Amino acid sequence: MKKIILAVYVLLLISCAGQQKILFRPEPGYNDVTHNNSVSINDIVETKEGFGNAGIPGWLLSFWEGGIEEVEKIYIYRNRYCFIGTSKGSNFSALNKWADNYSVVHDFPRMAAVRIERKMISAAALYPDDEYGSFFEIMVKKAFDAEFSDAILEGTYWIKRKADQIETSYDINETEDVYEFYVFISVSKTAMMTIVEEMITESLALVNPTRAQNIAIRRLAQNFFLEF
Repeated sequence: MKKIILAVYVLLLISCAGQQKILFRPEPGYNDVTHNNSVSINDIVETKEGFGNAGIPGWLLSFWEGGIEEVEKIYIYRNRYCFIGTSKGSNFSALNKWADNYSVVHDFPRMAAVRIERKMISAAALYPDDEYGSFFEIMVKKAFDAEFSDAILEGTYWIKRKADQIETSYDINETEDVYEFYVFISVSKTAMMTIVEEMITESLALVNPTRAQNIAIRRLAQNFFLEF
């Protein structure tokens, strides 16, 4: 397990045309399509509600329209951070089992950790190991092991589209229909902020950063939830 965790930090950033390009590591079962989720209502042939494309929940329509940021603009979620995990394929039974067995207690921390890790990477001017030193590894480990008691499974949903209507990066028979399953979780902003602040404090107590790394960590802590 330790080797797996360590491996994910390798080559997270590459240099491109004199500027750094961030490579975000996707979490299995968590496809964080923030902006470019190309789902057309007209392509949907069936949903959880039945044949056709009626009855799609507002949170999913918002997600397709503008990513998770658009979901968090919905009034009832204004004080919560929202997370949507997706899984796609032609095996309905396997995907349905994934959604039915999704556990906020056991599975959500991985989803939250991806977002926390992404924030740390995007805020770094250097490679994260250089920017934050060992603080980066310790912080991410804590994120994966964290408990989010306030997290709520808001809902699950699935749609079916024809395979030839989908641009996919995985192998699939063009004659098969493709199912897309979604799990929607939210957590109080106050609770998330408290948990992350505690992680930062605990992680910082375990390291001996250089002066530059300490400045970077303090800056990260101060601005962590800006564009989170």
